[in-house]
Amino acid sequence: MTSTLTHADVAKLLAEPSPILRAELAGKLALEIENPELNAGEAALAQDIVRLMAKDVEASVRQALASNLRNARNLPHDVAVKLANDIESVALPIIQHSQVLTDADLISIVKSGASSKQEIVAGRVGVSESVSEALVVSGGEKAVARLMENPTAQITESSMNKAVDRFADNDMVKEKIVQRPALPPAITERLVTMVAENMRDYLVAHHQVSPDIATDIVLQSRERTLVGLTGKSSVEELEKLIVQMHSNGRLTPSIVIRALCMGDVAFFEMAIAVMANVPVVNARILIHDAGQLGLKSLYEKAGMPKELMSAIRLAIEVVHETEMTGEDHDREKYRAKVIERVLTRGDELGDDNVEYLLDKLGGAEKLSA
Repeated sequence: MTSTLTHADVAKLLAEPSPILRAELAGKLALEIENPELNAGEAALAQDIVRLMAKDVEASVRQALASNLRNARNLPHDVAVKLANDIESVALPIIQHSQVLTDADLISIVKSGASSKQEIVAGRVGVSESVSEALVVSGGEKAVARLMENPTAQITESSMNKAVDRFADNDMVKEKIVQRPALPPAITERLVTMVAENMRDYLVAHHQVSPDIATDIVLQSRERTLVGLTGKSSVEELEKLIVQMHSNGRLTPSIVIRALCMGDVAFFEMAIAVMANVPVVNARILIHDAGQLGLKSLYEKAGMPKELMSAIRLAIEVVHETEMTGEDHDREKYRAKVIERVLTRGDELGDDNVEYLLDKLGGAEKLSA
């Protein structure tokens, strides 16, 4: 099978005054350019005609060409770029579908500033990390929101952070980030903090709650949300999260103690290591040392409250006695044990510390939950 595009067709394409006929021939040309049985001369002729049609003064002809060639693997690169930079009705099918366009082409389109084109780039299948970065830096809010809801887009944690920075006040973008299939813990922590701060402002402004009480409510809510966030995180992700919290003054003794009481031992170990500025391997050895000196020294170096040292020892005792199998209810069982221990050894902890710990654990009334 050879070319079905005749010399008469070529003559019509070059001379035919009717844009309707030229548009019809664009469909035939799309089939032609993908024909695997064309010889070199025929393929070159087909591509030359594509180049001519891409310059057609009639938008309808260029639209037909772009629509029919949007999936063509043999579309000349220069033609794909020309069509992608044409008016929207011509460009969008090519931008959305053409695999001939390179990442460099797509980044150039994003930087051109045309919002409709940015949104189409953001919705492409398999958007690369470099194109995602360009969208986060240069794209409008609708384009970035569409990127975030694209499950096939590859987005680095650095780009996520830039998106959160740039669109901190944009609920649409933040909602789409939250809804992504997977989020690095450090990004989740930033978003949780933003929501918590908004909650505090609302409580003060609309419910006649004092700033101190509102802050306490918000901190409690944020801690409950964040504890357990890192259950399936890698060591690197956990360290990044905790360093971020520490650098921003959000790694409080309160959340560190809550994490341990709720069974998030990895969080506790890493947090104490970061606060004490010692390697986490060393911190683990000191925390779980059978003697009394190691944990005490590390705890004090981390700047944790001295009055809760006994409570920390108690919680670590429960850690050593509780086998974590990875099942869904591991932490609930651990929490129940800690509550029981707090209640039965309240004398050595003191009433204030018992009340504090039960608050971190959600209250003894939830023991059977």
